[in-house]
Amino acid sequence: PCHVSVQTSPTWTGMLLQLCISTLSYVLSKVCSYRTPRPPVSPPDRKLGELQTAPTPTSVNYHFTRKCNYKCGFCFHTAKTSFVLPLEEAKRGLKLLKESRMEKINFSGGEPYLEDKGEFLGKLVQYCKVDLQLPSVSIVSNGSMITERWFQKYGDYLDILAISCDSFDESTNQLIGRAQGRKSHLDNLYKIRNWCQQYKVAFKINSVINTFNVDEDMTEHITELNPVRWKVFQCLLIDGENAGETALREAERFIISDQMFQEFLERHSSVSCLVPESNEKMRNSYLILDEYMRFLDCRQGRKDPSKSILDVGVKEAICFSGFDEKMFLKRGGKYVWSKADMKLDW
Repeated sequence: PCHVSVQTSPTWTGMLLQLCISTLSYVLSKVCSYRTPRPPVSPPDRKLGELQTAPTPTSVNYHFTRKCNYKCGFCFHTAKTSFVLPLEEAKRGLKLLKESRMEKINFSGGEPYLEDKGEFLGKLVQYCKVDLQLPSVSIVSNGSMITERWFQKYGDYLDILAISCDSFDESTNQLIGRAQGRKSHLDNLYKIRNWCQQYKVAFKINSVINTFNVDEDMTEHITELNPVRWKVFQCLLIDGENAGETALREAERFIISDQMFQEFLERHSSVSCLVPESNEKMRNSYLILDEYMRFLDCRQGRKDPSKSILDVGVKEAICFSGFDEKMFLKRGGKYVWSKADMKLDW
């Protein structure tokens, strides 16, 4: 047999040794740079604790649509999407809320009567009162799309209807954008007040106080209309809605000072149904559910959404709502809200 002798040259040996050293150095550098991953921001035990102390969704405002036929300059829930949940999905979310001890649901928008000419809203109102047996079902509307036929069909299931009205001067409403063409917003307001009386629905008025109406005296008109509550809000800026580069509205010109708001309240102090809501009270004391059934956290001056209650349940989603339950109670958020308990003189 042949014997082959291989001789390794000094140069080749040196190169091989250098390669080994380089490889080992690279491996060691990777091992030394490895760090133990940080624990998650919300570890399981902390998350469990948050869920156990989650606030109760006693009163929820469900803005199921952003679409609106008015263009109020200070609107803080603008038509950024046209999405509306399918009816059965919306019902599923409302049932989840009832199982989490919701007592009052308020349907809003946008304009809630726009979807399917009020039929979508009517079916939700009926479901909440008949199937879920909620003590209070209410609506906030601009009033422009409401018909007597709707009252005839769904009025029995509705406790409170709030109509937004910021002025008793038609030209001021036009300036604000609370109008559609030449239709009279005030004529609608009085007509709906009469329907509420006829069909036994508690009538409420919401007003946003701003630069265009802050000097107005509404005492006479409010006294005549005699709502169960007159909710008076201070105009509020929300980044991404009515302020900032991505907003559909520019509400800065509508903003009034705290002192101006206080002077308006003092001018109307004789109105017994007045319920004032400053920016401080309003920002964190409402549970707002958007069109995807996500709670909206407004603490940072914008609307930061939680995950949808349809995906994660009410308890987990509500932990990210920023809801101040103490302020909710302090501002009188819980009141006699079932028309059966109001003892109204129909």
